[in-house]
Amino acid sequence: MTGGLLGGIEAGGTKFVAVVGTGPDDIRHRLRVDTTTPDQTLDAVVEFFLRNRVASIGIASFGPVELRADHPAYGHITTTPKPGWQDADLIGPISDALDVPVAIETDVTGAALGEWRWGAGRGLDNFIYVTVGTGIGGGALIRGRPVPGLVHSEMGHVSVERQAGDSFPGGCPFHGDCLEGMASGPAIEARWGRPAHGLGADTAHGVDLEARYLAAGFRNLVYVLAPQRIVLGGGVAKMPGLVAAVGEYLVDAMQGYAVLDAHRRGFVVRPGLGDDAGSAGALALAELAGGKSPEWRDHQS
Repeated sequence: MTGGLLGGIEAGGTKFVAVVGTGPDDIRHRLRVDTTTPDQTLDAVVEFFLRNRVASIGIASFGPVELRADHPAYGHITTTPKPGWQDADLIGPISDALDVPVAIETDVTGAALGEWRWGAGRGLDNFIYVTVGTGIGGGALIRGRPVPGLVHSEMGHVSVERQAGDSFPGGCPFHGDCLEGMASGPAIEARWGRPAHGLGADTAHGVDLEARYLAAGFRNLVYVLAPQRIVLGGGVAKMPGLVAAVGEYLVDAMQGYAVLDAHRRGFVVRPGLGDDAGSAGALALAELAGGKSPEWRDHQS
C-alpha cells in the first residue's frame, strides 16, 4: 500500500536524490546515489522505489531534457556534455518498472514548483526561481504552472549590458558575455582567479559586480514575464549580501518604471526551502503526475 505517498527524484549531474513522502516536512525514506552510468543510476533508483512503493513520481532533472510529451524522445536527456548520458531515457525505465504516473521537468523548474508549493512562492500566481552556480538557469511559473514551449527556457543566456570598467570577455561558449557568461560560478572564478566562496579581500567588489549583472538580467525577466517575486538560489547566491544587493540594483535598473512590482524592495528573496527546493519540487511534480491538476495531463506518462 502506498498510502498516498509521493516519490521524488532530483536528478543531478553529480548525484541523484530519491525521496518518498508527502512534502519536504514529511520525508519517510531517502536515497542518495552518485551519478555514474544511466543503467547503474536508474537501477538503484528503481530498486529504491520497489522497496518503498508510491502512487506517482516526479523527476526534476539536469538537462537539456526533452519535455514535449508528443516527441519520440520525451523524458530523455538530450545534448548534455555529461559522459554517457546523452539520449538517456529517464522516464521509460522508471515508468515501466514501477507502473505509476511519472512527470518530468528541469531541475530549476522543479525547484520553482517546490518553492511555489511549500516555500517562498506560496500564494503567488507568477514568480521565477533562478539558480546561480556552475551555470545560471531559471524556471517561471505562470498561474502556478511552468511555461511550456518549444524547449525549456534558458534564462541564463539573456543578454546583459557590460558593466563599466569590466574587461572580462565572458565565459559562455555560445554567447561569450551573456548573463551566464558574466555571472555564473565559473565566470566568477575566471575573473578573480578564485571561486565565489574564496574571494577573501575581494568579496565586497565581487558581490557588487555580481549583483549588478544579475540585476541587469533580472530586469529582462521582469519586463517579459512580470513575476510577483524572484527567488534566487544556488551556490553563488550564498555569497554574503548578494541577494539583498541584487534587489537594490534591480530597483535602480527599473529606473522608476513602476507598472511592475519589481520597483518594490524585497522583490528578490532567498529560497524558503534552502537546498531542499529540488527534492521538494520533485514531490510537487509527483502530485501533479497523480492527476491532481488536469492542466498537467500532457506532462504525465
